[in-house]
This record gives sequence, structure tokens and C-alpha cells, in this order.
Amino acid sequence: MDLAPLKILFLDVGGVLLTNGWGHESRQRAADAFGFDYSEMDVLHDFMFSTYEIGRITLDEYLDTVVFSQPRDFTREDFKAFMFAQSLELPDMLQWLTEWKKENRDIRIISINNEGRELNEYRIKKFKLHRCFDAFISSCEVGMRKPDPGIFRLAMGVAQARPEQCVYFDDRLMLVEAARKLGINALHHQTFESTKAILEKLKNQPINLHEFNGRNEV
Repeated sequence: MDLAPLKILFLDVGGVLLTNGWGHESRQRAADAFGFDYSEMDVLHDFMFSTYEIGRITLDEYLDTVVFSQPRDFTREDFKAFMFAQSLELPDMLQWLTEWKKENRDIRIISINNEGRELNEYRIKKFKLHRCFDAFISSCEVGMRKPDPGIFRLAMGVAQARPEQCVYFDDRLMLVEAARKLGINALHHQTFESTKAILEKLKNQPINLHEFNGRNEV
């Protein structure tokens, strides 16, 4: 692959900048806090959540099946408030990236994330993600979710960039590999410090990720 200057930075959100919006740990905490069977809820979640993430159903419709298919001694609004409260900012990365963007205005930053609409909108607003992202390629808006190659192709189309001009960070290796199959320079986000070091280096030189292969498992 020919070396190219970094034009587009694609980033996952959950696991990179923020905690996951509604991962298994959050669902387990919900089961403990509200006193229902986690395993029963998780089976229903697996049936419904991908449909929610691609925007085909609302959060209330997801909850109708997964939580409120039987009488509960808690309210829907209390449960939704608990769901939203699971979103937390991870240490350092978001604040640093916001400043990095100000110093590198010729590099566009675009999210590629799997998220249901209500959670996605809450997280963007709550954590002011517009400060660092130029665009959001969110599964709930585009009707596709990672690892579907279509969502990565769409992101490159929106960016009007070739794969070799793009770098993508994700905390899940499977999704890193999915992006790499399309020629995108994809790296495994593991720590703030390692991702920061790579981005600081790439902003001043053409993309050559071979030197990062060992420590980023790519």
C-alpha cells in the first residue's frame, strides 16, 4: 500500500471515549439493582438489541420485550434513567482528543459506532461529542451495524477518502479486522497512552502502521 497522509480519523465511541452504552456489565448491574433474572433478560436482549441498534425499533419497543413483558415493581422511566446513567467518560481520551482536533484542523474525525438512537442522542449531547467529531456514522441512522462492511464503505463515502488515507481505532479486535479487510488502516485501541502516541506521530508523517503492528495486535 502506498503511504498517504492522514486525512480521516475514524473512531469507535464505546470503549474508546466512553463506556459502552448498554453492555453486558451494565445489564447485570440493572438486574441486580432492579431485582430481576439477568439470564432471562439477556436471552431476550440478544433477540432484540441488533434490531434496536439499526434503528428499526425504539428504545421503548426494545424495553417492551426485554424488560416490561411482565409486571414490574419499578417504572419504565426509572429504568431508562438507569440505562442512560451507565454512560461514563473514560479517563483522558475525550478531553485530549478535543484539544488535538483544535491543533489538527485539516484532519477530519468521524465516529463509526453501533448505538440505538435514544442512547446515541443522549451520549452525543451529554458528553458534547460534537466538540471532537465532524460527523457521526451511527448504526441507528444508517441501518447497518459493524462488522457489516457496508457501514465502513459508507463512512469512507461520507468522508470522500480512500482507505489508505484513513485510520480507525476500535477496542474490539473483530471490528478492527473488519475494517482492515477493506484496506482501512485499523488499530486496536487498548490504552489512552498508546493511542495518543500513535496519533501524535501520524499527524506529522505519512501513514505507515507497520511499526505499530506488534504492540497494537494488528
